[in-house]
Amino acid sequence: MAIQPIRFFGDPVLATPALPVDTFDKELRILVEDLIDTMHEAPGAGLAAPQIGVSLRVFVWDIDDVVGHLINPTLDLSSDEQDGDEGCLSFPGLLYETKRAYGAVAKGFNMYGDPITVDGTELLARCLQHETDHLDGIVFIDRLSKSERKKAMKEIRNSDWFGTLQEAGQEIQMKVSPHNTFGLSI
Repeated sequence: MAIQPIRFFGDPVLATPALPVDTFDKELRILVEDLIDTMHEAPGAGLAAPQIGVSLRVFVWDIDDVVGHLINPTLDLSSDEQDGDEGCLSFPGLLYETKRAYGAVAKGFNMYGDPITVDGTELLARCLQHETDHLDGIVFIDRLSKSERKKAMKEIRNSDWFGTLQEAGQEIQMKVSPHNTFGLSI
């Protein structure tokens, strides 16, 4: 369909909880296709609707050559943890080790309104958690320790893309994740 511009950290839409989808229509299917096209063009492993400026609870992923989407997700997380590098299309060039649950079961709907369940471990579990956080107005640096987040913010302030946001008068907005952050969120 259409490749959309990706919103960068500092854009208020990324710090605002997205609204639930209540209409499963052609426009929703176009949104899912736009998200997939934009994710592949970037390229990325996942993309949430707020990252293209649409405040709806929709995200897509492409993990191990499996492309999927989920609407109005809820998560059940394993108690096992994993550490690993994590980045985000809304933070170009930024990569930090981020603790996540090793497994995640996501329940929601497909673009036609049919209930679906996605059971993932490792990278898929990380993606499900990362994208669901976006729908809650949470970004991955919110999960970093205080010292790591301080480093990340310094790197962000020195980036070329962040300078253009500041010139546009956009403020940085951060929230604390409602999900288990394994004691790392501040």
